[in-house]
Amino acid sequence: MNRETILERLRRRKRRKQRIIRAIVHLFVWIGATVLYYIGFSIFFDTPYEYAMKHSADGLQREYDRLAARYDSLMLIVDNVEARDRNVFRTLFEAEPYDFDSEFENKQSVTYENIVNRSSRQLRKDLNNGTTALEKRLAELNESYVQLQARIESEGRNCDRIPAIQPVINKRLTLLTASYGTRYHPFYKTLQSHQGVDYTIPEGSSVFATADGVVRDVTMRNSTSGMTLIIDHENGYETAYHHLSQANVRKGQTVRRGDIIALSGDTGLSLAPHLHYEVRHNGMRVDPIHYFFMELSPTEYQRIMRIAQTGMQSFD
Repeated sequence: MNRETILERLRRRKRRKQRIIRAIVHLFVWIGATVLYYIGFSIFFDTPYEYAMKHSADGLQREYDRLAARYDSLMLIVDNVEARDRNVFRTLFEAEPYDFDSEFENKQSVTYENIVNRSSRQLRKDLNNGTTALEKRLAELNESYVQLQARIESEGRNCDRIPAIQPVINKRLTLLTASYGTRYHPFYKTLQSHQGVDYTIPEGSSVFATADGVVRDVTMRNSTSGMTLIIDHENGYETAYHHLSQANVRKGQTVRRGDIIALSGDTGLSLAPHLHYEVRHNGMRVDPIHYFFMELSPTEYQRIMRIAQTGMQSFD
C-alpha cells in the first residue's frame, strides 16, 4: 500500500468523524430549540388540561367567595339575633345572660396551662393519684349502687310516690327561668325567698304529676299564687303547682306520675304565663331540681344546675 492510499483513507476517516460531530451538534441544537419552544409555549399558552384546570379553579374561587359572603351575612344576622336575645333577657330577668361556652373555654384554658407548667414526673404522680382516687370513687359508687338497688327492691311501690320528673315537657332544659333560693321579686323590687322553680311556658300547656299521690287541695283563687293544686304523696312529700289556668283533677282524686293534672296559666300575682312548682318534704320546701333524677342524665343534671346557679329573675 503506497503513501497516497494511506493519506486518502485518513482523509475519509476525518471527514466521517466531522460529519458525526456535526450531526451530534445539530441534534443537541434541535433538542435545545424544542425545549425552549416548549417552555415559551407553556409560559404564554395553556394546554387544554391546564386551561380546564384554571377555569375549574376560577369557578371554585367564585363559589368560595359567594359562600364566604353568605357566611359573613349569616354571622351578622346571628350576632344581631344574639344581641337582641341578650337585650330581651336583661329586660325580662333584670340580670346578665349566662354564657356556658365562655365559662367552659376559660376552665379548659386554665386546665391546659396547669398541665403545661408541670414536669413529666409531676404529671405521672398526678395521674397515679387521680387513677387511685377514681378507683376508690368507683368502688364507693358500686357499693352505693348495690345499697340503692336493695333499698329500691325493699321499698317497691313507694318509689313511685317520690317526685322524680319535671312537671312540664322540658327536654332541652331551656324553660327553667328561676330556681330555688333568694331572687329579685318582679313586683316588690326586693330580694325575697323563692321556694320553688319557675318554668316559662305558654298559657294552656300541660302540667304533669311528678309522682303518685292524692290531690289534697285545689285552690281556685288566690291573690298571689293564683289557681293552685297540691298533691299529697303520702310519704312525707307534697308537690304544689301554682298560677294554673285549669285543673283537670278534683280534691281527693288519686293520680299517677305523668298524669296531666292541669293546664298552665297566668293567674294570681304573675309577671307572665308560667308555672311555679314546689316540692315539700315533711313540711319543709326543698329544691325541686334535685327531684328530676328519673328523666335527667348526669350531664343534663349538671347543666340544669349551672342554669339554676345564674341567679335568674323570678316571675312571681
